Amino acid sequence: MTLNPNPVLRLITAGNVDDGKSTLIGRLLYDSQALLSDQIDQLHHQQSPTALPNFAALTDGLSAEREQGITIDVAYRYFTTSKRKFILADAPGHEQYTRNMVTAASTADAAIVLIDASRIDTQQQPVRLLPQTLRHTVLLKQLNCAHIVVAINKLDLLHYDQTAYDAIVSAYTHLAQRLQIASVHFVPISALHGDNIVHPSQHMPWYTGPSLLALLAELPSQRHQYTSATHTYGLFPVQRVARQGGSQQNDFRGYQGRLEQGRLKVGQRIRVLPSQQSSTIRAIYGLQGEQSQAEVGDVLTLTLDDELDISRGSTLVAFEHPIQTSQHLEATVCWFDTAALNPDRKYWLKHSTQTVYAKVTQLHGRLDLTDLEEKPVQAPLQMNDIARVSLRLQRPIAAHRYVDHHASGAFILIDDATHQTVAAGMIEHSEGAPA
Repeated sequence: MTLNPNPVLRLITAGNVDDGKSTLIGRLLYDSQALLSDQIDQLHHQQSPTALPNFAALTDGLSAEREQGITIDVAYRYFTTSKRKFILADAPGHEQYTRNMVTAASTADAAIVLIDASRIDTQQQPVRLLPQTLRHTVLLKQLNCAHIVVAINKLDLLHYDQTAYDAIVSAYTHLAQRLQIASVHFVPISALHGDNIVHPSQHMPWYTGPSLLALLAELPSQRHQYTSATHTYGLFPVQRVARQGGSQQNDFRGYQGRLEQGRLKVGQRIRVLPSQQSSTIRAIYGLQGEQSQAEVGDVLTLTLDDELDISRGSTLVAFEHPIQTSQHLEATVCWFDTAALNPDRKYWLKHSTQTVYAKVTQLHGRLDLTDLEEKPVQAPLQMNDIARVSLRLQRPIAAHRYVDHHASGAFILIDDATHQTVAAGMIEHSEGAPA
């Protein structure tokens, strides 16, 4: 299969409140000529004759966001250049809405981490980054985000001082090394004035690298990583069982969902997890009709030679797939709820297309953002805590390590009384996960 060298790139902005994330996105859309004419008219209509346009207003869709001047929900923007297409998520910077940032980052190929240079004391040694910058960077590492672009913003307020820029680069490079983040890029910018956003800045002749948009246009995407040689075995979570003419003797029974890994073809032997039943694929139906085989990402309906007990939450895998099932997980979780973790109760664990009851059986350690060390847990997890835990499940699930496969390595925990999402988790180990 021939892959597009520059497929769609999914991006997220991350950083502290007022670092300029919404302004950056607005300026990026404006300078890349990705706005509609009515948006441009509205932008110029809102500004006073002597003021610069309010680019942040282009992404603030909620009235509460416009009133408070902060981002609350994730706003997605789509734009295209001559080199590639982009899906850009403007995520909240406030600590209270970290869960929204995690949701957007879980599907991102790359992250733009904004740092407001005017808020960093570069005379202090060592230079200290703001806590939310640390938190977002740790979460991006846990979420296995492939590329981090550090946009050091508001350099216009520092008269485009290279010394301040270099000090912040040094501090973040040290952080990235401690977290073992492989791909980090730095760009000095002024989102408000458009310096190094789309066009090179005349105010920073000391910077000879690409503009932010030029850098993003060349970043490799991770969307096809599950078609590599190590991910050729098919993995198909069942979302729905389709029936037609159920009272007839030869009624149709199809299993619908999206192929999350590898390939499947007609005549191939498969296993059903967790029941371990086996059968053979009789037919594959895609969006264009019947087909002989399917690739990762395809939305499918499968029929089998045998009538088996399969329902939503079952997983069909290639017979040779090394994955097994487990009722015991070790994972990193980010706690979202205002109510602390209750170790004596069970939560719903939603993994792929199934939901099972789960209980946190052990708290191994909580990440201390001041020194990035794991510390013993002295109290129940509180909102935005990041910790390593063990869980016992009501029944087994088919799971990978998150680093090996995002779709089957992630889960959320849900309060069964309030239906609130209380945590997001990344699986580090399960008894049935392939090594």
